[in-house]
Amino acid sequence: MGATLVRHFLDRWEADDALQVLLRTGVTNQAAAERTRAIFATQLAPLITALADDPTGEDGRVATRAALVASQMLGMALCRYILRFPPAVTMSDDDIVAWLGPVIQRYLTGRDPTNGPL
Repeated sequence: MGATLVRHFLDRWEADDALQVLLRTGVTNQAAAERTRAIFATQLAPLITALADDPTGEDGRVATRAALVASQMLGMALCRYILRFPPAVTMSDDDIVAWLGPVIQRYLTGRDPTNGPL
């Protein structure tokens, strides 16, 4: 699931320059930031609810999981497409999926580390 989500993310960002514009302006413009939050709330949160170990959301962590996934996805987008950090830009999509897929999977279905001993 994590790898599939990362692959989808890369496909979307590479196919739609509007997402890059939204990310650029979202860091300094409140309306663009709200639009970005709305996209993630309407698209990411329901997906995480469906994929998480507790799909009912009763553990109260769906929003936390969504925020963590968003931090990884938006962080990669910022480094790869906006700031153009050489390693992030030159990595193949397969390499990015290999690195980020397990992290996203952990955020989606991993045990909540704040909920008792590991």
